[in-house]
Amino acid sequence: MSDGKRVDEFKKEREALNEIVLKNADLTMKRFWNLDTQAYEAGALPKKTKELLGLVASVVLRCDDCVTYHLIQSKAEGLTTEELTEALGVGLIVGGSITIPHIRRAYRSWEELKES
Repeated sequence: MSDGKRVDEFKKEREALNEIVLKNADLTMKRFWNLDTQAYEAGALPKKTKELLGLVASVVLRCDDCVTYHLIQSKAEGLTTEELTEALGVGLIVGGSITIPHIRRAYRSWEELKES
């Protein structure tokens, strides 16, 4: 997906796959999905901060889908390029050079998100 629509394709695929999972999910899985949603709601920490925490954890864990998801959510919360760069820097320090390919793809997605 290099035609500038990678993020749009990701959103569509994620939505379709979530629909399939939730159609088949048992109570445990549904509760986990709900817990995940609630964990990122504003509380003592604003939603934007929580999304950045999720982004950094995703970089360290090397989950490109998670990175893309948290980039989308962070942009919706007003993330700036400067904030993104600092957050990805923390991910690089914690995760080491193995995170560099994921950081590259994060910036590719960010460039696309900025245009949308």
